[in-house]
Amino acid sequence: MNLTDLDRAYEAMEADPVDDRLRLRFFERLADSELFLLLSEEADGDSITPELFNVGDQNYVLVFDTAERLAEFVGKVAPFAATSGRGLCALLEGQRAGLALNPDVAPSAMLIPADAVDWLACTLAEGPEETSAEISEVGVPQDVPQELLLGLDRKLATAGGLARAAYLVSVSYKDGGRGHMLAFVDAVEEAESALASAVGEALTFSGIEAGALDVSFIRAQDPIAASLAKWGLRFDLPEPAQAEINAPKAPGMDPTARQSCVSSRACDQQDREAAHPLQSGGYSRRSRRRPKRVG
Repeated sequence: MNLTDLDRAYEAMEADPVDDRLRLRFFERLADSELFLLLSEEADGDSITPELFNVGDQNYVLVFDTAERLAEFVGKVAPFAATSGRGLCALLEGQRAGLALNPDVAPSAMLIPADAVDWLACTLAEGPEETSAEISEVGVPQDVPQELLLGLDRKLATAGGLARAAYLVSVSYKDGGRGHMLAFVDAVEEAESALASAVGEALTFSGIEAGALDVSFIRAQDPIAASLAKWGLRFDLPEPAQAEINAPKAPGMDPTARQSCVSSRACDQQDREAAHPLQSGGYSRRSRRRPKRVG
């Protein structure tokens, strides 16, 4: 049996049940995966009726992370709907229905209760907070957790064509605030909100308590761009599959997206350099509570 990304995330979580970071990584992978939902009847336009089964007093819908696994479970032709994990959780939020994931057909077979589905839907729906501040200085990023860097890699790997690159820097503001900022260069304007939300998800699912990361959007010709390139940790986003992007989607929301490597480059210099002042529309996001253990 070929293992899927969801299988591997599940096995890592089960191998160390007390590690919250592995559990969060599994939920992140669930949200970003394409899932196949078994239906009780053929879809009628946009209306679907999921197949339900009951365990105790809990209803579950049947979902699989490949169409082949759904077919193996059913053993016959059956109606289904394909959707992202995040889309399915949003659909089920408040419906008191859990997920029966890959029952009897995969190592990742498990029951995810309704309260965990609601938590994930709520976490994914939380938008970034928009603020404005004037930057006084940028520098080399300091003590950034490896889990956050890996999370940014995963998210930005699905953002091909939405920006030219992104730089992670330490930042000081004229109002005395300090922190870290991820600055996207030449982002598609319609994708800015989705990119900010994706960064927030990377922060949330990294497991960092009360963490915050500002997000800013600049043009390559802006005065601050040279300082970001000199001192920042660079993420190169994949080239778009098509020359024209008609409807940008949030990283992790496109089930047809395939992950590719994202290269990072860190500057060796440890000094800081004053940057040109920039009135920056930034975003910040703080981690939410973690999910209860499930399964």
